Amino acid sequence: MEKRLLTVFLILLLASSIVFAGGGKEAAKPAVTRLVYMTAGDVNMLALGQNVVGPQFSEKYPDIRLMTVHTGPGNAGSQRIFEKLLAESESNKEEWDVDVAMVHQIFLKWAMEKDLLLSYAKDIESWKYITSPFAKSSLGVNVEGYVMPMFHSQTALAYNPDYVKDPPQSYEELVAWVEKNPGKFGYNGIKGGMSGVSFTVGWIYWKTGKYQKYAIDGPFEESEVATWEQPFKDLGKFNKNVTFTAGNVGTLDSLNRGEIWMGPVWVDMFFTFGNEGKLDPKIKMVLPEPGMPGQPMYFVIPKKAAHPEEAKKFVNFITSPEVQGREIVQRFNWYPGIDGSYLKGAIPQDVFDKIYGDVTPDDLAKKGLAFPLADYFSAILESYEKWIK
Repeated sequence: MEKRLLTVFLILLLASSIVFAGGGKEAAKPAVTRLVYMTAGDVNMLALGQNVVGPQFSEKYPDIRLMTVHTGPGNAGSQRIFEKLLAESESNKEEWDVDVAMVHQIFLKWAMEKDLLLSYAKDIESWKYITSPFAKSSLGVNVEGYVMPMFHSQTALAYNPDYVKDPPQSYEELVAWVEKNPGKFGYNGIKGGMSGVSFTVGWIYWKTGKYQKYAIDGPFEESEVATWEQPFKDLGKFNKNVTFTAGNVGTLDSLNRGEIWMGPVWVDMFFTFGNEGKLDPKIKMVLPEPGMPGQPMYFVIPKKAAHPEEAKKFVNFITSPEVQGREIVQRFNWYPGIDGSYLKGAIPQDVFDKIYGDVTPDDLAKKGLAFPLADYFSAILESYEKWIK
């Protein structure tokens, strides 16, 4: 019995040596590297890795195979990646299992504090296409060189030009417009979707003029929260002339039906609805002064990734103008992680004009803001509930 087991073991060992070494005439072929890519986000992020960029990347680099691991949506998905990397760091392993990851902004605060990331971004060719301030600072954390934005989700005001001939260019102008057109501006408050939350955060940035402190520099000071009473009471007065919608989708549906003439939307959802015939093609967008928040997702490479050079190739591939234009913009309707001006020639001119016809790359650079630091963000939501009745 033992002899038979030993024979089976030797056969398996021989087979594995053929697989990994190539064996005989196949020995000259390069070994295939398995690149472990862990991604947070919705299921479309899994599809992007498994079905889209993974196969395309392996076609360009036949000796590398991408293995996509999905950790789930929202900050919880990024937290699972953080916990994995932290466990590997604390185990003192020389090489970690994860080679490259896709994470939310909050992840960077955790990971940078624990020294879990490799500084790599300035080593790759596509770094020259990065102009976004989100590549330098994220929620008050200096991340320059440690991240490459893959895409950017942005909010803006959508409006129907049949009824809104001269759209407001600022929050101040919007207040005056709503007073003249009661019930025709709609949003979801802070319930049912982040488009309404984004609008509310933008209101506080406008009223206080403290975007830099609340979103970039910090620190959190409880005394700041007390100064928000009047801005929120002003928002409460504004709300008396608005129509409340059921959420992100509800705002778009109300715009399409003509029930409202203007409201905050996620740009990628705006284009997706348009492509699916769910939104009147006449509806346009504007990004008002001083701006509205959006959020990127980032590529990071763990500090002791087993295959850092292959990981850099992967990130460089997806952040190239060609892939950004074809997949990030055309397929998924996101704004690119790289500067949009570099997409000219990488996508059809009509697509470029459609994506940037209303909200230009310059608008995004100047008025595409960040969400607040975590403590300020929580305080804004709590203050809305406290002061708006």
